[in-house]
Amino acid sequence: MKIASICAVGLPVFFGIVTFASAEDAHTMIAPGDVKWAPAPKILPAGAEIAVLFGDPSKEGLFALRLKAPSGYVVAPHTHPADEVVTVISGTINLGMGETADRSTAKALPSGSFFALPPNMAHFAYFDEETVVQITTNGPWGIKYVNPADDPQKSQ
Repeated sequence: MKIASICAVGLPVFFGIVTFASAEDAHTMIAPGDVKWAPAPKILPAGAEIAVLFGDPSKEGLFALRLKAPSGYVVAPHTHPADEVVTVISGTINLGMGETADRSTAKALPSGSFFALPPNMAHFAYFDEETVVQITTNGPWGIKYVNPADDPQKSQ
């Protein structure tokens, strides 16, 4: 499925229920207790939650969101259309590069870690404990799975 199709179908449905702060606003401040979690959009495997902190992932422009992944969560090899800048807020993400999910090549990145990926870099992730990562990138956000059969929308 093309990224544009994923964004057109999956993102507005999910992100339509969230209010966004934008660059046009004077400022944005969110205390940890004020983060509003909702189920992740269907372009991600079931079980995760997302909180949009700034911007609108379904539109062009800068945005920041947090992804809360439960223990045992896996995201198959995929790419994104824009740079992704990620900080591990809590827990540990196991991040691997490439078009196959070879766990022996993944690196464990604990709380406080940072990584940045250029557009279209294939990568995968798995989580052995509940983990929260903060993703900052430019929209519209999209995920293209290396193997289209890994797209969770195909099984729903």
